[in-house]
Amino acid sequence: MEAESSSGLLLSRKRRREGSNGEAEESERLGKIPRFTGLKHPAPFADELEPADKKPYARVTMDEAKRGTPPERPVRVYADGIFDVFHSGHARALMQAKCLFPNTHLIVGVCSDDLTHKFKGFTVMNEDERYDAIRHCRYVDEVVRNAPWTLTPEFLAKHRIDFVAHDDIPYSSAGSDDVYKHIKEAGMFAPTQRTEGISTSDIITRIVRDYDVYVRRNLQRGYTAKELNVSFINKHMLKEGKGRMLQAISPRHSPSSSPTRDERSPSPTFRLPFFSKTSPPPSPPPHHSGARGYLISEDDDEDDEDDDEN
Repeated sequence: MEAESSSGLLLSRKRRREGSNGEAEESERLGKIPRFTGLKHPAPFADELEPADKKPYARVTMDEAKRGTPPERPVRVYADGIFDVFHSGHARALMQAKCLFPNTHLIVGVCSDDLTHKFKGFTVMNEDERYDAIRHCRYVDEVVRNAPWTLTPEFLAKHRIDFVAHDDIPYSSAGSDDVYKHIKEAGMFAPTQRTEGISTSDIITRIVRDYDVYVRRNLQRGYTAKELNVSFINKHMLKEGKGRMLQAISPRHSPSSSPTRDERSPSPTFRLPFFSKTSPPPSPPPHHSGARGYLISEDDDEDDEDDDEN
């Protein structure tokens, strides 16, 4: 993320001293962001914050955290992820992490593009967009850019992390059966629950499944075939009138044919995850419908425009 994204929070500290001639001399330096910025600003990045408490790093126990102790500092909870196409499922997971204990400071790690593409796959949003989306979630107190795929003791100590929040389904990746296994064994794992019926993959599936509808939609909104990376489109179908367009986006054909409320599993009741160890069932398989290609070249587009002008 560019430095100017948080320029509104950078403090300008001016020191004045009197010169021998009585004139005031000024020097200015940029300071770190204070740790408590409230809800009027995006959550700060960890590398822009003032140093945390200089006392030796000492974790709190689960019992202490549940009782709201220690009173002199919040319980520091870490949650990480990709957070591509940020949606309500992501927000609910972060809400659960924030509500784990009476006094929680939520740190969210977001993996970089290079790391994500290597271990998980290509993303819709780039890393800067994903960082910014997380910064504007109300439950987040601090954001770690370029978060590691596997949490090391050094990383946990650097950020003074007490607990790591994630759903308790084993996460197999990077040659490990569960990248959180060592966190669980250390007693630092705080399980959350997934929200059924919504995921980044589900959203992408809807778009791919109803590809032709979304092509028409964006063409109607002024995007060109070149911008949509579509070589040939049957533009004549689009120029037949609004009736065909309305038919194309009617309930029977539109992306509202994404799973209905009855088809989706209801969202779980969010209780403290420690009182519910049940893992949610996997997301329902996506529905498929044939995507159709539409043919017309950009040359035809230009010819049609000439006809219109004539």
